[in-house]
Amino acid sequence: MAVMTRSFRNNFLALLAILLCLPAINASAQAGSNPFASSSIGQQENTFLPVDEAYRQDLLLSGEQLSALFEIAPEYYLYRDKLALYRIENGQKTAIPLDLPSGKVIWDDYFEKETEVYRGQLEFPITVTGSPQNLQLELHYQGCADAGLCYPPQVRHYRIDIASGSIQAVDGGFQNAASGSGGTSSNASMGESGSAITLPLALLFAFAGGLLLNLMPCVFPVLSIKLLAVSQAAQNASQRHHHGWAYAAGVVLSFVAIAATMLALRAGGEAIGWGFQLQSPWLVAALAYLFFIMGLSLSGVTEIGSSLMGIGSNLSNSQGLRGSFTSGALATLVASPCTAPLMGSALGFAVTQSAAVALSVFAALGAGMAAPFLLLTYIPALADKLPRPGPWMDRLKQLLAFPMYLTAVWLLWVLGRQTGGDGVTLVLSGAVAIAFALWLWPSPQWHWLRGSLAVVALSVALMLLPRLSTAPQAQQQTSDYWQPYSAERLEAARREGRPILTNMTAAWCITCLANEKVVLSSDAVSQAIEKLGVVALKGDWTNQDPHISELLAKYGRTSVPLYLLYPANGGEAKILPQILSREELLMELEAAAGSRLRTTSIP
Repeated sequence: MAVMTRSFRNNFLALLAILLCLPAINASAQAGSNPFASSSIGQQENTFLPVDEAYRQDLLLSGEQLSALFEIAPEYYLYRDKLALYRIENGQKTAIPLDLPSGKVIWDDYFEKETEVYRGQLEFPITVTGSPQNLQLELHYQGCADAGLCYPPQVRHYRIDIASGSIQAVDGGFQNAASGSGGTSSNASMGESGSAITLPLALLFAFAGGLLLNLMPCVFPVLSIKLLAVSQAAQNASQRHHHGWAYAAGVVLSFVAIAATMLALRAGGEAIGWGFQLQSPWLVAALAYLFFIMGLSLSGVTEIGSSLMGIGSNLSNSQGLRGSFTSGALATLVASPCTAPLMGSALGFAVTQSAAVALSVFAALGAGMAAPFLLLTYIPALADKLPRPGPWMDRLKQLLAFPMYLTAVWLLWVLGRQTGGDGVTLVLSGAVAIAFALWLWPSPQWHWLRGSLAVVALSVALMLLPRLSTAPQAQQQTSDYWQPYSAERLEAARREGRPILTNMTAAWCITCLANEKVVLSSDAVSQAIEKLGVVALKGDWTNQDPHISELLAKYGRTSVPLYLLYPANGGEAKILPQILSREELLMELEAAAGSRLRTTSIP
């Protein structure tokens, strides 16, 4: 047998970890144990150092001579061309020329060019002209680890009193610092990069992001089924509580399981990020199968999906609780590629920390997503307003089949972006085989002939999955004003001094699609980009792409969307919000281009 390719191995590991860990997690939850207590991930040392341990920076003052010192950890390096120093005076920012020593020239995979870097220790003098009293300095730097992580650009602020010889680090920047300097304020602000975020803030951001995930359309089909289950259990408060906790356990433990798999693969050198499971075409196809089966179940063809989701007469027993747990796991699997506001900075912080800290952030994300449903089970006033079980529930179950079918259609569309029309045809053929198998399935008693034919039909559907393969990048085309992203195009546009808008997106990212339809494809934005001469680069992360993964890691993100705006004539990129606004984007484009559009001329 031929040796597995790397991509097939990654897909296999991802699917195996996600699908096989759920029974183990369930068993661990019932036993009251932590399934990750003996995990190698939980025991291993930090994969990457926190940025302030990787690069210990300080300012030194000897008399009136000021200098900067960096202590760089082993197997880490600092970019020479990312070092910059500014003096803040009367709200104005002025660059201070640096007298830097020669570094070591390496080939940098992130920028795909030879780059000068520093290792070990770096010290350089700081020469300030004019009055050197009561200085306010802003230090910029960026570095990477040999193991593959590139930290986001860092910004530190210092207040220096030469007369008294005191140097004070200022958290959060100066109140009167200039804010329109091509994205510097974005990188220095808390929550837009990993530079200023702390663990309590990361936990808070993750929890809030999890709450907002419930508003994503990809989560609605599963939540609607569980609300139906709550309606069935409304007559018993204890049952409601048990189902709420079982659902919450399924969400939290599944988030931790997916995060542990991602961290393990990243530690092994794979360039993957959050949502990596939907970069596997045959996992996408398997999910399409699953939602199709659940839709058929709700339509009355089979009872498999009802048992899976904990709907039916077994709601009050342990099998019903397993259904609630599985519902949480399924909601997590579908919702994890969605990125809600505040999630990006929290997850970017998580992947630079130890495994224990990282998994706690992902657990907070799951807790946020599970909180509304769990709260519903504890509020009698809301539970009392839920309708009582009756014949209407059969009609509602049939109605809820249609969101399941629509989710399967969405997954097929994602699959089409990954594999082309041939892959969609294979999966549709498999769906027909599944429907045929369910139609044949003997019930209530086993019949060998019909049962054997049904098993063969199901086997045919499953055997089609390994035949799926990703389409070449050349087949993935951009439209409108977008050009395909590449480091070469980005560098060429920067040499020309043009403003650049980069859009890192994916077909399975609901937030990305909403931004593109509502904001980025609007006539106002299209006209502004053309008028201002903005270069628009689009990176498609639907399939695995190490170059996009590296760009995400460079700015402290683990998933899409990521929108970067590079100002004209040089300067650091500004990270735009994950939820775009047309008016704010137009203002940012104007600022990046160094000119002002007359907004009245844009509809």
